[in-house]
Amino acid sequence: MPVSKRKRNETEEKEELLENGEIINEGVRSNIKGDELNIAVLLFLYTLQGIPLGLAGAIPMLLQNRGITYTQQAEFSFVNWPFSVKLLWAPVVDALFWPKFGRRKTWLVPVQYLIGIVMIIMSSSVTNWLGSEHEAPSMMILTVSFLFLNFLAATQDIAVDGWALTMLKRCNVGHASTCNTVGQTAGFFLGYVLFLALESPYFCNKYLRTDPQDNGFVTLSSFLFFWGWIFIVTTTFVALFKHEASDVNTRESEVKGMSDIVNAYKQLYTIVKLPAVRTLALVLFTAKLGFCASDAVSGLKLVEAGVPREDLALLAVPLVPVQIIMPVILAKHTTGPAPLSLWLRAFPMRLLVGPLAAALVAITPSLLGNSGPSYSYLFILMTLYVFHQTCLYCMFVAVMAFFAKVSDPAVGGTYMTLLNTVSNLGTNWPNTLALWAIDHLTFKSCSLSELNDNTCSTQLESELCKSKGGTCDIRIDGFYIETVICLILGFVWLQWGRPTINRLQRLPATAWQISRFNR
Repeated sequence: MPVSKRKRNETEEKEELLENGEIINEGVRSNIKGDELNIAVLLFLYTLQGIPLGLAGAIPMLLQNRGITYTQQAEFSFVNWPFSVKLLWAPVVDALFWPKFGRRKTWLVPVQYLIGIVMIIMSSSVTNWLGSEHEAPSMMILTVSFLFLNFLAATQDIAVDGWALTMLKRCNVGHASTCNTVGQTAGFFLGYVLFLALESPYFCNKYLRTDPQDNGFVTLSSFLFFWGWIFIVTTTFVALFKHEASDVNTRESEVKGMSDIVNAYKQLYTIVKLPAVRTLALVLFTAKLGFCASDAVSGLKLVEAGVPREDLALLAVPLVPVQIIMPVILAKHTTGPAPLSLWLRAFPMRLLVGPLAAALVAITPSLLGNSGPSYSYLFILMTLYVFHQTCLYCMFVAVMAFFAKVSDPAVGGTYMTLLNTVSNLGTNWPNTLALWAIDHLTFKSCSLSELNDNTCSTQLESELCKSKGGTCDIRIDGFYIETVICLILGFVWLQWGRPTINRLQRLPATAWQISRFNR
């Protein structure tokens, strides 16, 4: 957490230490003795939460070479939105519960049972939904199913975040964020990297088998079935054997009911009324337009160009230690009165990732051999990925530090959650737009000379070309047009964003406090 240069009083210092898990009362430091099981439970619950997220990230990779359009990929990208808008129903989860069963278990247990049941039901039909060489994928069913799964996972996240505050001893509450980061990352790794690797015949035959076969070790159906039962079995153990402590806040909330929900939404509205917050929200909501082509489309384009999707997934593995160390390294650059200065320095560097990724996509077909990517190609790909992730993490750490600096302590949790929600939405909507726009910016024509005026711009024209024995060939790939547009938008945005951000950093602390509306 960034430390303000102004002199802080004793209460503020204690609150900061408490948030970092270093003290409970004066002289009492963090001590996990007696909390080992609770930390293990939290870590496991956060890991379960990451499984649906990882699978939702893997589906676009599975579908990329199955004849779907980028417009359909854009439709599927909505499955990533629930975690960005969970603030909309978080007050309901926090306020309504069955006291005898437990404030958090009231939501956690049925939600996790639902996740398990939905996974098992999906496992029986998901192979057909994915389509085949002769049948198109059922995109609507896939999108609705994974959207519902991620909605349930986001609701589980709300419940687990709240339970962490009472499950752990007060001196150990700071470890909850570590459990969240490590657990969700591990779950995403299992659902994305491990699944794509074990599902891939290429990976299994190259690294895990001596006798090549046509299938991987798992299918999406078997993977969903396995984790569905894991959810059901482990949730049963949590429901029966993990008791939730009843505290004063829980007993008081029994009689508050709907008033808590109304007050929570009023509190959010009060924060949004602040001019500084509205300006910051506009910055967060528009800043990532310049990155959306490289963030959302480049990976799919590499798969389309012939790079095995499991190789792309495995790029994330070596960077896990870097992601853990990076916040520590960057801490000295994000403390003080202007943490977003690092964000501004990383912004133009991250914009350059777009043209570099487009150039790599363009030369990929000529660099790939019959046996797959060479080590030199993978080194180039890894170098670009490390560069991208470094820029991304510099911006992420800086903006998180700024959120912590400006959030009004009187409503700190709600304030931070609101800013994070806006930031996440500022990532999701440009990515969805980028995927949708690719098809509309791509120009094709029929390969048959007698149909040279056929641009394959509609399904009817495409079917006519194919029925005559021709193919719809890409003349201008919309990805490259979009990359140029994003680069221009990014640098134009920076002309407005840089002075706006610098002005926000110079605002006094009172500009971010809600006290003026509570007088």
